[in-house]
Amino acid sequence: MKDQDLELAKLKLIADDLSLVIVKKGTVIFETKKQGINGFLQAIEKLNKTLVAASVADKIVGVAAAMLCVYAGVSSVFALTVSEGGLGVLEDNNISYRFEKKVSNILNRSKNDVCPFEKVAMDSGSSEEAYVKLKSCASQMMGKSTKTNG
Repeated sequence: MKDQDLELAKLKLIADDLSLVIVKKGTVIFETKKQGINGFLQAIEKLNKTLVAASVADKIVGVAAAMLCVYAGVSSVFALTVSEGGLGVLEDNNISYRFEKKVSNILNRSKNDVCPFEKVAMDSGSSEEAYVKLKSCASQMMGKSTKTNG
């Protein structure tokens, strides 16, 4: 079932041009076009333990997304782009994965430095710590960007 879930998530991610699709037992339980880590944080808040043993298809999986996969207890991951660090986290936590392209690091939107969420995740000692820090970092960034579209 896990492989079918991952394949369904992957197909939907690509066909519908989404940034994140989560499938469990043959059913899409979450999907979003939100860029970055915010979609995954939203899925964790909304679904919590429902994510255990689910399959995730994500456009970009770096250390931050991989840590969230560990935190949420997902069983398999598909990424269009994965970082070496992200693969390491998945491997260390026995999460099966498939990907299309591997890069050394996930970069920020300006492509001139490592993504700030990656830095936060790399400095975390556990997936729980990463989740708390990433959530805090995301809400700080949302605070900065929502002033124009309130």
